[in-house]
Order: sequence, then C-alpha cells, then structure tokens
Amino acid sequence: MRELRYLVRRLLQMVPVVFGLTLLVFLLIHLVPGDPARTMLGPRPPQAVVDALRQEWGLDRPLVEQFLLFVTRLLQGDLGVSLASGVPAGDLISDRVPPTLALVLVGTVFTLLISVPLATLAAVNLNRWPDHVIRAVPLLGLGMPSFWVAIILILALALTTGWFPAGGYGSNLPEQFHALVLPGLTIAIALTPITIRSLRAALLEVLDADYIATARSKGLTEGRVLFFHAVRNAIIPTITVLGVNIGWLIGNTLIVEKIFAIPGIGALMVDAILERDFPIVQALALIFGVLVVLVNVLADVTRSLLDPRLKLT
Repeated sequence: MRELRYLVRRLLQMVPVVFGLTLLVFLLIHLVPGDPARTMLGPRPPQAVVDALRQEWGLDRPLVEQFLLFVTRLLQGDLGVSLASGVPAGDLISDRVPPTLALVLVGTVFTLLISVPLATLAAVNLNRWPDHVIRAVPLLGLGMPSFWVAIILILALALTTGWFPAGGYGSNLPEQFHALVLPGLTIAIALTPITIRSLRAALLEVLDADYIATARSKGLTEGRVLFFHAVRNAIIPTITVLGVNIGWLIGNTLIVEKIFAIPGIGALMVDAILERDFPIVQALALIFGVLVVLVNVLADVTRSLLDPRLKLT
C-alpha cells in the first residue's frame, strides 16, 4: 500500500513536467524560421494549400488559442496527421513503439549482464591486474561512437560469421530477439563503462561493512556473500545511474535503429526529420520526453523496492 501511494505521488509529480514538455514541443513548430506551414510543405507550395494547412493547424489564431487547441487534441488522443503519408500520427507511432521498447530492454539487460560480473571481479581484486584491466578496457566504449561500434559488430558477428542478422527485425519473437542482439550489444558497450565504475565503487564500500563480515563468519560461501548480500545492496545506486542513462539511451536509439533497420520510433524520427514531417517530429519529441520521465520514475520505484530502508517520499 505504501508503495502504491508513492507511485501515485510520483505520477502526480510528473504532471507539471509533462506540461512543460508539451509546451516545449508545441513551440517547436514556432521556432522554425518563416512561415511554419510553408516550411512543412516544402518549396513553392500553392497558396491555397498553405492557407488550408494554416487553418487546419490553427496557425491563423493567437498563440494562446493555438496552444489550448494543441493540448485539447492531445487529451483526445489526436497527435496530428503525417504530411508524408496522410496517416494519423498515433496509428503510425503505435506500431513503432514495441521494437524501441524491446531494444531498450535488451540493451539494459545486456548492460547488467556485463556490468555485474565485471564490477564484482574488479572489486574483489582491488588494485590487482583484473581490476586495472576492467577499469581501463570498458572506457574505450565511451570514446567510440555508436554508429562505429554498430558497424564493427555487423562486420565481425554478422557478415563474417553469419551468427546474427545484419539488419531487420523478424516476424516472430525468436527472430526479433535474434535481430536485437547486435543492437543491444551496441547500446550496452556505451553504457557499461558508467555502470561498471558505479557498481565497483559501491561494492568497495559495501564489502567493508560489518554485515558482510558477519555473513562470512556464519560460514556462507563467498559467492553467496557477494551476490546475495554485497551486490544486492551495492546495485541500488547503480540503478539510479542506469535510470538516468536509459534516458540518454532512448535518444541514442535513433542512430542504432537506423543502422540496423529496426522499425522503431527512433528510425521513424530520422525519416520524419528528413521528410520535414513536422507533425510526426512533434509527436515523437513528446513521446520521447514522456518515456524518459517514466523511466526515471520506474528507476526510483525499483530502487525503493530493492532497499526497504529507503523512505518512499
């Protein structure tokens, strides 16, 4: 019950943030130099078409009225209509959300699968060669652009060996997971240097705690002490770090999805920008912002569930 009240409170705290996002997204179209309608329609559009679009979007009304109209349409589930395809933005985007969420989930799982063992190995071998190697090698991931990592993985694990597809998404769950392995690794390589450093630092602090010495004195195996006592407590601050960086990860999917031909909202955003499809860009900007806020709320709730000592306030 306490957790439910906390979750409701955090969701209510999202309201002003989402309102601010809505205002920023609304202003996107008005930051375009010149007439937004002419910009969206491309070079030399007929004046009648420009006037019709201005009337449809309410661009001929005062700015406050335009914003109220925009919010009213959002509350009704109307995200606009694609200029490129004439399809409602909601219908176009709804088909693209699952691949993006699946990619974020696979990237997060791979990040944890890589970070937890390596950070633990580094912490128990403090200032020895495994610690130095683990601290140094993953840092290369911070300096390598995602598109370069993606290309290297495609060359090494797709084109050369044929173990994984070089692109596409598949038509069923096994094929989709198989297709998301390389994109997930691309994301994980960028995130693991941060999570390894965070978890290693937390583990070093936890391993000196009295309850770890007590657990060892009871005759528990070192593996049980590490993974059921030390890692469980040390991973809590790492969850916060991971939650913040998943927000960055959601934005980073634009490049990864385009390279691996994954039909997610990131690839849709790139296509919409190239096609000057402002209604889709506007809708996706709002969705990306809301997803980032939701991920941070979920990270806070997860952190509180892992450590009941934290106050849910």
